[in-house]
Amino acid sequence: MQFLSLNHTVNFMRLRFATMILSTILILGSITALAVNKLNWGLDFTGGTLIEVGYEKSADLESIRGELADADFIDAVVQNFGSSQDVLIRIAPREGIKASVIGEQVLEALRSKGESVEMRRIEFVGPQVGEELTEQGGLAMLVALICILIYVAMRFEWRFALGSVSALVHDVILTLGLFAVFQIEFDLTVLAAVLAVIGYSLNDTIVVCDRIRENFRKIRKGEPVEIVNISLSQTLNRTIITSLTTVLVLVALFYKGGALIHGFATALLFGIVVGTYSSIYIASSVALALGISKEDLMPPQVEKEGADLDPLP
Repeated sequence: MQFLSLNHTVNFMRLRFATMILSTILILGSITALAVNKLNWGLDFTGGTLIEVGYEKSADLESIRGELADADFIDAVVQNFGSSQDVLIRIAPREGIKASVIGEQVLEALRSKGESVEMRRIEFVGPQVGEELTEQGGLAMLVALICILIYVAMRFEWRFALGSVSALVHDVILTLGLFAVFQIEFDLTVLAAVLAVIGYSLNDTIVVCDRIRENFRKIRKGEPVEIVNISLSQTLNRTIITSLTTVLVLVALFYKGGALIHGFATALLFGIVVGTYSSIYIASSVALALGISKEDLMPPQVEKEGADLDPLP
């Protein structure tokens, strides 16, 4: 099914200056939110105690939170884990108190009303491990962006490379800004989602860049803006179908996947929206602003051996 005829060209670049201004405002807002609010780091990064307990009947999460608050565990994060009878409790690190002691105190608080609660497991994540995860997670994103910059520069052209990396940085900053503004917990699953957003956005951008390069070589007459509009219009059907099918899966995960992957689904849903937007406007607009032209994308001419020799009489 096609949403748009290939003969019809949408003037995407007519809005490129407005979208660049909008993106600049959003990026500045995201950076401000990250500086002021900071990310709400999960226990994977900050360290703390993770306790899994089991109930005979469906657990009332609100009642459990109230019982833990009464026992001085106000900051406890309570979630279902697998089924309605299994509950996962995350507690921030407490100085001078061992994880085993915290587990006993939590279990005592949950049994205070006579309910039968079974301790399934208890784990402790040290702050040193959390700090190492933070560094490695940031390093993973940085290395990914550098590798992408090198690949696109070799595969296409350095202007496209800068445009692609600009789009990816745009997507990452806006996604992190969303988590900073709404103080959604940022854990390892969200970090995985951010890296997945980079891959998704890059895939979309590569398709667009490949079509732009092809049209620059195929269309003899036409301004760069015109050729970019034609290329974006030709890839629009594919972009819409890919984004819609991915969003449908993520919406199901968001509503039915449970609290443990709520942040993961949120990051991917938002990332796909901004990734689709950036592959259309940011990557192409940056390449145009850097002065991409037909001459930059034409394949180099290879001289045939003996072509410079005088022809025989």
